Amino acid sequence: MKILGIWDGHDSGAALVEGDRVLFAVNEERLTRRKLEIAFPERSIDACLKHAGTSIEEISEIAVSTWDFAKTLARVFPSLREEYYLLRRRKKDMGRLSNLKKRIKYRLTEYPPSRLTKWISWHNVRNHLKGLGFRNFRLHIEDHHLCHAAAAAFCSGFDKALVITLDGLGDGLSGTINLYEERRLEKIASLPARHSLGIFFEHVTNLMNMRELEDEGKVMALANYAYPIDDAENPILDLIHVEDLSVRCRHSSLGMYEALKKILWRYPSEQFAYMAQKTLEVKCMQLVQNAVAITGQDHLCFAGGVFSNVKVNRCLRTLFQVKRCFIFPHMGDGGLALGAALVANFRLNGTNRVPLNHLSLGPEYDDVEIEHTLRQNGLSYRKSTDIVREVAELIAGGEIVLWFQGRMELGPRALGSRSILARPNSDAIKDILNLQLKKRVWYQPFCPSILAEDAREIFEDYDGNPNEFMTMAYMVREDRRDLLRGVINRDGSCRPQIVGCDNSVFSLLLKEIKKLTGHGVILNTSFNIHGEPIVCSPEDAVSTFKRTGSRYMAMQEYLAHCNGH
Repeated sequence: MKILGIWDGHDSGAALVEGDRVLFAVNEERLTRRKLEIAFPERSIDACLKHAGTSIEEISEIAVSTWDFAKTLARVFPSLREEYYLLRRRKKDMGRLSNLKKRIKYRLTEYPPSRLTKWISWHNVRNHLKGLGFRNFRLHIEDHHLCHAAAAAFCSGFDKALVITLDGLGDGLSGTINLYEERRLEKIASLPARHSLGIFFEHVTNLMNMRELEDEGKVMALANYAYPIDDAENPILDLIHVEDLSVRCRHSSLGMYEALKKILWRYPSEQFAYMAQKTLEVKCMQLVQNAVAITGQDHLCFAGGVFSNVKVNRCLRTLFQVKRCFIFPHMGDGGLALGAALVANFRLNGTNRVPLNHLSLGPEYDDVEIEHTLRQNGLSYRKSTDIVREVAELIAGGEIVLWFQGRMELGPRALGSRSILARPNSDAIKDILNLQLKKRVWYQPFCPSILAEDAREIFEDYDGNPNEFMTMAYMVREDRRDLLRGVINRDGSCRPQIVGCDNSVFSLLLKEIKKLTGHGVILNTSFNIHGEPIVCSPEDAVSTFKRTGSRYMAMQEYLAHCNGH
């Protein structure tokens, strides 16, 4: 039985699951080319069916996440959803009524779901699906945090675990604590939307003139440039309290914003970012330590937007009470489509183990389409007899290569299917990437991909457990920091993708790099210009290639280059 999961909110998308396999998953932004798209995922649904070779008639079970008041309102009035999208992405000025609009927004989003909102959402989504041609199907509306929790638990490979979700909010909650064992996922604590660690960090991002739900990583990066201070000197810590399995904020959502604003005025931006980042780390550690002590579980699973913060994840991984942890790689709301499908799949079929061996779950394109796109755009190119060797030689020689191979990745990270690749030990290359190709702020770090066999000699806290999805930070050994100076944070940490010897094209590339340089490590950043989605199609790749002024692009077996190179 094939089950279609959809999410029609922030970073909308669709996923198709059958038994213990994820057949296909994609987010709408990759297809519409609007970052963090909020529209109903019509193109994602079509891509799921097309690329999985499935007809509409084969789909009899469809699951969608979230039915709280705000989400239901957005479904009934799509213009409100679009207005919020434009305001959040700074495409539209909030105007003179900004405080009133914020107050209304936070009040609406904190309302819990009800039978009425579920009924309205069910009918709205069902009618939308009927408009796309679906007929004989059952529609399941699944709880927001249950979708996050199921994705983390069922994809972890653990038999039993403590499962924690933390995000801005959804279905009246900002987080949950769950026990997963004996094929049961039981919620043991709920964190109300009014007391949200995710909203707290969104406020910080917004106050620093960055885009909420998008630029939180910049706050984390900027925090590295502050002077560390003692917790006793951090006024932000007092705004949030953790006790047992609960989080309590001293202020309402809007009150928290105003309290943080008063603190911001007294400190440089990087110091404010440091204090906020440290607060998030401390409060998450306190909550996890309490949960482990109460439940006795030492295997942990995490999902929700808060866990996109890899420095928080490192703090949790290195707690002595934690033996193993798994962060669902598409931890934000963009992963809810897959989460909804997994919840429905478990309820209908009892399937609770869906291994994620890789995230190459999106569209792929054949050589005919790739060559046609290259030719139509007038690019100089040739078909290589050994694309891995040629690209390795270019990178070892100091070149930057845009890399397009196989099925597109699911989630926010480039993992070797849609990547920009370079040597990891060059400050000059890092500056070119930031200022010319990616067009982003100078202090954002890049990340490495590294062969698992080389990880222990480079990272001082690598424990041998898989981290193939770039979900955690590690500390680089002192004597290896020069080797990774293009991908290292100011504090000596970095966020690696640790690649196993699976004989994938990307793994083979790293092995070839190792032959040439002595180390199987490479700078790997997403194939896009900052503010745009990662490229999906050959046309997207060529457009980005042209606009960045890059010299080389490898697409499957084809090597394209700028005229004159």
